[in-house]
Amino acid sequence: MKKTSSRLLLLTMMAVLIIGNILDISALSTKPLDWYAKRTKDHTHPPIDNGLRIIEKYNAYYLDKTKSDPSSEKVIYLTFDAGYENGNIAKILDTLQKHNAHAAFFILGHLITKETELVRRMANEGHVVANHTNKHRDMSKYTDLDSFSKELSDLEKIYRQHIGGEMAKFYRPPEGRFSEMNLKFADELGYKTIFWSFAYADWDNNKQVDHKEAIDKILKHTHNGAIILLHPTSATNAAIIDELLTEWKAQGYRFGSLYELE
Repeated sequence: MKKTSSRLLLLTMMAVLIIGNILDISALSTKPLDWYAKRTKDHTHPPIDNGLRIIEKYNAYYLDKTKSDPSSEKVIYLTFDAGYENGNIAKILDTLQKHNAHAAFFILGHLITKETELVRRMANEGHVVANHTNKHRDMSKYTDLDSFSKELSDLEKIYRQHIGGEMAKFYRPPEGRFSEMNLKFADELGYKTIFWSFAYADWDNNKQVDHKEAIDKILKHTHNGAIILLHPTSATNAAIIDELLTEWKAQGYRFGSLYELE
């Protein structure tokens, strides 16, 4: 009788936990959100709209908040969203190697299967190779854990098959589109969701920004603890990255790893 009672108690507790988790998930918002950080003119941390502060509950980051004190060590986090190679990713890797600077590359399945050696080079040269999903879909449309998880786990499998080892547990939603539920899912899967505190219109290869304009814009809005998003397919970025890295180092910045975020 005692064993039966203990077993019933255990089953009841498990049922309560499962139901509680279901209720917790169902209470989360599935409203699509678009990431955006406002720019400041004095190199201070850019603010975000109140509606986006939801990220703070789910192990997600858009900058290093520990670097808000002017006396803090100066650090920036270079991140690149890389979906395909057009000759510019390799150039950027060459420049990063020249400066002994490490970055994080958020990649897609296509890049792994078509440019395996390039992705292997990223890993071998000490860069963080992170998850941008397998197919670059609108993740805010994924409202159940299984389908959301599949987009990330499919990329993990492709990485294991072609590169070996495990991808870093950092995730960036394509085009910065997400929902509160997505944040919860990513957190449950052991991922930190990484947004950004600075980006500029560099993604359209047919509308590349003038080199001087791009450099001025990036340096004007650089701030301590910044997570900077650049697209490595940009011809402008490939052309200016050497000057940028040189100037950032001259200003006293080092290039941090996403593993430092906490």
